[in-house]
Amino acid sequence: MNEWDLISRTEVLEIRRSAAAAALILARPGALNAFDLALQQELRAATDWAATEDSVRCVVLTGAGRAFSAGADLSLEEMSPELRLSPRTEEELRMRYNPTVRTLRSMPKPVIAAINGAAVGAGCALALACDQLIAARSASFTLAFAKVGLTLDAGASMLLGARVGLGRAGRMALLAERIDAETALSWGMVDEVVADEELNDRASELALRLAAGPTAAFAATKRSLNTALLPQLDAAFESEVEGQTRLVDSRDFREGVAAFAARRPPVFEGR
Repeated sequence: MNEWDLISRTEVLEIRRSAAAAALILARPGALNAFDLALQQELRAATDWAATEDSVRCVVLTGAGRAFSAGADLSLEEMSPELRLSPRTEEELRMRYNPTVRTLRSMPKPVIAAINGAAVGAGCALALACDQLIAARSASFTLAFAKVGLTLDAGASMLLGARVGLGRAGRMALLAERIDAETALSWGMVDEVVADEELNDRASELALRLAAGPTAAFAATKRSLNTALLPQLDAAFESEVEGQTRLVDSRDFREGVAAFAARRPPVFEGR
């Protein structure tokens, strides 16, 4: 979306405008737009701004470079088995990830995810929180938590189930399989798939169309859809926080991290 006017740029996030539409661009391409603390904080602030800025009537969320977002940025050093992660995990979920997802769902204007590449973990959950998902043909979706002995978070347990149903949501969560864009479309996980080179133009076209629409009616529609289809989102957040906080101190998580670092299959004990 480089043709849109640049409003602000930091080391991790860009905000661009075109008429009444705003684009929030995750801008850590060298890290596949993985979420470090700075990006977590800045995206929460940017979504809060977009939700309350009257001149913004539609929002696009996308990534710079070849990925939408690789999810949480946990270096191998940070993920060492000696470190207790649960306090930080609970803070990240309660103070940054979950509020951002909640704002994407509740803001009184449409939000489009323009998924330009891999959407993994929390990155996948953020895409699922948007109202319309447009995926590049090379995009993919992975909930890889189980590979390191963790559970879903950032609202993915409800957001994914609302789009694809219990069976397919369970398959993605339990098997941690990579889902390509065409499969995601056939499952109803995304709303449209376009050629990679057409993604920005299509997202811009849809954003400007929605920005010129009846925003008050769109807001009422979002409220009704949330009430009908996502009534337990806050309860899902709480269940995820409880489970994730417990699991990051588990033996299986430590084994999963060690196996990942050693590039070997993990040997889980179920505890």
